[in-house]
Amino acid sequence: MVGILNSLQNQFDRTRNLDFLAPLLIRVYLIPVFWMAGTSKIKFMDATVADDGWFGWMMPAESTVAWFGNPDWGLGLPLPELMALLAGWSELGGALLLAIGLATRWISVPLMATMVVAIFTVHWQHGWQAIADATAPFANDRVLGTVDRLVAGRSLLKEHGQYSWLTENGSFVILNNGIEFAATYLVMLIALFFIGGGRYFSADYWIARRFQR
Repeated sequence: MVGILNSLQNQFDRTRNLDFLAPLLIRVYLIPVFWMAGTSKIKFMDATVADDGWFGWMMPAESTVAWFGNPDWGLGLPLPELMALLAGWSELGGALLLAIGLATRWISVPLMATMVVAIFTVHWQHGWQAIADATAPFANDRVLGTVDRLVAGRSLLKEHGQYSWLTENGSFVILNNGIEFAATYLVMLIALFFIGGGRYFSADYWIARRFQR
């Protein structure tokens, strides 16, 4: 029995040659997440040089600044324009650097900070779940309260709408907007911070090899 276990352990140890896959897949997963988040905050292609100056294209959108700063329907953060600028370009720059695996551990730090801010300012009050599911183990009162609303909404659609057509690509759900996704991204960034961009498919690896010689 011990011999069999040792043999299995040796087989597992051989998979360490593929350890570059984990950081590579994490990076590939996070690239579109942060690219979409960043482009939603920065004007990017929308602003014109004539209206906003030479650097207007890289400033945060007015709607983003308003959401960051408004205490009634937004986040109520201080210095909203600066906060939006830092968040947007951390996410955009992070997506680009993760794509080539350059400064992976360095860029993980501001991205982690962005996720922590998002968790506590946007999602914390809604609990864990991103999608309301009353059967989930972390369902809070807010999630449990969505059950009747979801049942009522489906009944209305079945009675007055084309329910089969509306649901042929997926069932209707209620967004809970909890910390689930942001916390997941935070954990993945923590992993990248400690293990880096990985071997072979990251610029960090080849730069390190060049200078180690």
